[in-house]
Amino acid sequence: MKVAVVTAFPPSKVTLNEYGYHLVKNFVQNPEISELVLLSDKTIEPKQLDFDNKEKVKVKDCWEFNSYTSIFSIFKAVRQEKPDAILFNLQFVKFGDKKIPSALGLLLPMILRIFGYKTVVLLHNILEQVDLEKAGFTESKLMQSIYNFIGTSITRCILKANKVAVTIHKYVAVLNAKYHTTNVVLIPHGTFESVKNPNFEPKSGPKQIMAFGKFGTYKKVEILIEAVEIVRKTNPEKLEIVIAGTDSPNTPGYLDGVQEKYKNVEGVIFTGYVEENDVERIFTDSTIVVFPYTSTTGSSGVLHQAGSYGKAVIMPDLGDLALLIKDEGYKGEFFDPESAQSLALAIDKIISNDTYRRELAMTNFEAASALSMDKIITMYVDCFKSIQ
Repeated sequence: MKVAVVTAFPPSKVTLNEYGYHLVKNFVQNPEISELVLLSDKTIEPKQLDFDNKEKVKVKDCWEFNSYTSIFSIFKAVRQEKPDAILFNLQFVKFGDKKIPSALGLLLPMILRIFGYKTVVLLHNILEQVDLEKAGFTESKLMQSIYNFIGTSITRCILKANKVAVTIHKYVAVLNAKYHTTNVVLIPHGTFESVKNPNFEPKSGPKQIMAFGKFGTYKKVEILIEAVEIVRKTNPEKLEIVIAGTDSPNTPGYLDGVQEKYKNVEGVIFTGYVEENDVERIFTDSTIVVFPYTSTTGSSGVLHQAGSYGKAVIMPDLGDLALLIKDEGYKGEFFDPESAQSLALAIDKIISNDTYRRELAMTNFEAASALSMDKIITMYVDCFKSIQ
């Protein structure tokens, strides 16, 4: 089977590039895939093809973030390559954070199906489950109504693909109920790396409390720093705070502002962008992974990564994180996303009880191991085959 995957891909910094990397890496390990055409965004450096069977991959840098012509260049590349099936690795700002380029790119699955290609969309988030105000899109009720109208219209177009895969069970029910569709399927997010023997013991030295992601909209690290400062007043453990990642594209300069605001707080480490080959070290060194979110916008890759490296987690009991706990068997401490004191209590509970921390870590590793990426790829191959 010759498969094309439309995705951002490292060294790109465009959203979902890490997930695109693991999709491609695991697709080419599947014996039913003879060739994979990577329809990726343009980067100055060569693509990061540091895995087995990379000779199966044909790279076509054929689109750019916020380009009005991406729809035409991707269409042209597909016509040249004639794949047996096309997988789109999508969320709503995949092709741009400007409305027109973003919307045009999202029309591609429908257009290519009309031209006879088998199209499958992996849709990481759905607008119906996003709180636009808390997620940092807009506070205006009028603009929220406009976003919802546009989002609903684009979703109808996306659902014209042969199959639309979502990562959370509730998404299937929501889409089927609202759009009266029958082509939505559940294919879980999956776990990127399968660590055979994770070390469930904390590394020597300070215990690291880590947050990972793109910060500034609904991911705010101030509450984490303030919570650790509260814990330090009563807990003798030496703690470090690791902020691993960058600003959200919607909030440039956010982390610089945080760094300046808390410059007198000891033991705060800002890593900047984490390269793919450095992810394992960042997670392995951490003692607890914290999700300082006020909202959610899809299945959490960070939760799956934390599970795969055997880490205890602390998260708000809201949205898609709560659904993943229910659906996939992860376990963590919950906190009130508006209260640093609540987060401090959760951190102290885990730091002060190593047996409990290990229990959480082992439960999350077991949950992650049940949905390894090779199993997810088999589900996509079966999905391709089911299309008539």
